[in-house]
Amino acid sequence: MNCLTIAGRKHYRSKQEIGNVNILFHRPMHGPRGSITLMKTILRSLRPVQLNLIAAVARLGKLSLAADACSMTTPAASRMLADIETQLGTILFERKPKGMFATPAGDVLANHARKLVSGIDQMTKAFADHLDGTGGSVRVGAVTGGALAVLIPAILELQRHAPLVDVSLDVASSAQLMRGLEAGEYDFTLSRVGPQDFTRHFDIHPAGSEAVRLMVRRGHPVDGAGQVRLRDLLDYLWTMQDRGAPIRHAIEIAFHEEGTDIPASLIKTPSVVAMMAMMRDSDVIAVVTEEVADLLLSPPYSADLVVLDLARPILIEPYYILCPRDRLLSAAAERLLDHVRTQVSS
Repeated sequence: MNCLTIAGRKHYRSKQEIGNVNILFHRPMHGPRGSITLMKTILRSLRPVQLNLIAAVARLGKLSLAADACSMTTPAASRMLADIETQLGTILFERKPKGMFATPAGDVLANHARKLVSGIDQMTKAFADHLDGTGGSVRVGAVTGGALAVLIPAILELQRHAPLVDVSLDVASSAQLMRGLEAGEYDFTLSRVGPQDFTRHFDIHPAGSEAVRLMVRRGHPVDGAGQVRLRDLLDYLWTMQDRGAPIRHAIEIAFHEEGTDIPASLIKTPSVVAMMAMMRDSDVIAVVTEEVADLLLSPPYSADLVVLDLARPILIEPYYILCPRDRLLSAAAERLLDHVRTQVSS
């Protein structure tokens, strides 16, 4: 075994003869622990342009082609590769007349370099998409009426122009949405404000209002009865949201204004699906918003349901666009908010 110098570092060379074939083994002369630590430091400090060059050489097999792919001259690429090999104390590519071929060490490094370069490319694209609003993520929430009338059309419009934006939509009560907004779970919401003064913490803009509709199955005893008063419907089974919901508050006030309490026969649920199932199988009267009723009665659903003609309209308090003042919106969230404002103004 004898010693030779490669790229400024000493290597040991041993030769074994197998038949007539000479096999060369290259082993870098590293010290036990200090050199390994140094090697780890060098690998962790490799720059993206160096990783890109290593991956390109392994992929293309020629230094000139790899240099072109990395937008550098061939001499500059040669110097950079030699510097990496010198620092690591090992040869990464064998230089042969037909091209460059990765050594086992070079193959290990090239495989990881390829993954890292791909990750950097993905990061660059994702960051650029985030800045111009064509990518990134948005999380928003809305009450049912606001979701159906404003937010969902705005989201669909955003997706037509920026299909890569990841949008998350929660439809919930105003109380839940306010808690989520204060906790930083939403970029903005379409919800109602409580009795507290939120003007110091949120930008608040009017968005819309909702009306209450009473729905029954087609063929219900009061189907086709013309205008009805709430007092005329007390003997039927009802379904509506629980106390605390704005729609429940609005219907309670309406009963009170007619001088009576809400019906005693009552199933409480916030689920529109559950209400639909009950209307299909019984003579229940369901309390829903105008937007929900329009959705169910319009194509392609065209549910076999009817809306009762109330003698007096029942309105729910309006909802608002709420944006936290202490947080900057991403470009994607700003784009969605612009679409929301367009929907509100129209």
